[in-house]
Amino acid sequence: MNPTPVWLLVLSICAGVWSVPIDRNGDNQETKEEVPEENVDTGLYYDRYLREVIEVLETDPHFREKLQTANTEDIKNGRLSKELDLVGHHVRTRLDELKRQEVSRLRMLLKAKLDSTNTQSLQMDHSSLLKQFEHLDPHNQNTFEAKDLELLITTATKDLENYDAERHEEFKRYEMLKEHERREYLKGLDQEKREKEEKRMQELKEKHHQHPKVNAPGSVAQLREVWEETDGLDPKEFNPKTFFKLHDTNEDGVLDEQELEALFTKELEKVYDAKNEEDDMTEMEEERLRMREHVMKNVDANQDRLVSLEEFLKSTEKKEFSNPREWETLETKPAYTEEELQLFEVELRDKEEELKRKAENLQQQQDLLKERGKALEAQRREYQQAVLEMSQRKEQQAADGQPPAGPNGELQFQPEAPKVEDKEVKAPAELQGEAPNHLPAEPPQNLPIHT
Repeated sequence: MNPTPVWLLVLSICAGVWSVPIDRNGDNQETKEEVPEENVDTGLYYDRYLREVIEVLETDPHFREKLQTANTEDIKNGRLSKELDLVGHHVRTRLDELKRQEVSRLRMLLKAKLDSTNTQSLQMDHSSLLKQFEHLDPHNQNTFEAKDLELLITTATKDLENYDAERHEEFKRYEMLKEHERREYLKGLDQEKREKEEKRMQELKEKHHQHPKVNAPGSVAQLREVWEETDGLDPKEFNPKTFFKLHDTNEDGVLDEQELEALFTKELEKVYDAKNEEDDMTEMEEERLRMREHVMKNVDANQDRLVSLEEFLKSTEKKEFSNPREWETLETKPAYTEEELQLFEVELRDKEEELKRKAENLQQQQDLLKERGKALEAQRREYQQAVLEMSQRKEQQAADGQPPAGPNGELQFQPEAPKVEDKEVKAPAELQGEAPNHLPAEPPQNLPIHT
């Protein structure tokens, strides 16, 4: 059996990477150019990290060769991670950088979660908290090792296997919420309006049921319809092998889940139209998922979430391919029971009560903050008034020649500075006393005066 692109099986079919089609027919075939696939989000919380690791690993020729020759179990079990030691230095460096970025992102998520629950972040142990994430090794937060690749592959495989079940559960809750809101809406109407609205809703429901027959997905009737209306070919010349190659859009030799789901568009358009009020596009996507699961169950023999040409051709030999049972659309199979709806409504009421309590608590805190704000504003105005009055009082006292007042209104007296006139008066008084010793004595009387 030719090697299957099992790395794409586990990761790339949902991660939306750039992939080079694998040469299955020897070296004589010309190398085909890289074909960019649509960047499809896996829905995993580590989707970006997953895709970036894939893209980096695919740049290494040795690792890429090992991927092409590996079997499904080797990849799913993480055995291929041992080849990480043989990749180039620049690839390891880039993987180390990606892991550090992912650890940093997870730390931010943890901090945001703890902040939202008012948990004291001062006591937060990042190493312990990171253990809850299974897609990387939390004990080594700086380098990307073989264990990281093994954990990433096994965790992604497990999570993707549960992804469809989670989507079905999400859809069920969506339908129950829609029914709950419909009933609550009708309760709020008076009897006349309620009867009128119920009649209108019933007419829309019946209108939705009036659609052409939906062919069973994967049947010869359904594929011939695509062959004729989408591919523009003669239905009498339908050829399964040619059909497979036409719809293997990235030419990797298999039909992945996105390529399969694209085949059901014509059938879905018989039932759903975005312009019609009675048609719900969320229900259309759930119908598309059901169709894809139906084909995978009947065609994907090795359950690798890919349909090879060999598997596809074998499915055309089965009785169900030519004479399938009529396809039952969503309206014929309710997504929930009345008991499930009642439990869901109890859950909604509990959540509403919890939100109400939180809203009341927030309102109380807001009112308290407003009261504190008002008190601070009154205090500020009081201080401003006191400062203004003190300033005016000082200005008035200065104008009246009064001594300045203290903070409590008391007068503040200052010792007077010595006046200049006192110094001028004191100077001649000193001259009336005895002359200083250094001055010459008064000359004697009656001395002859020489002319």
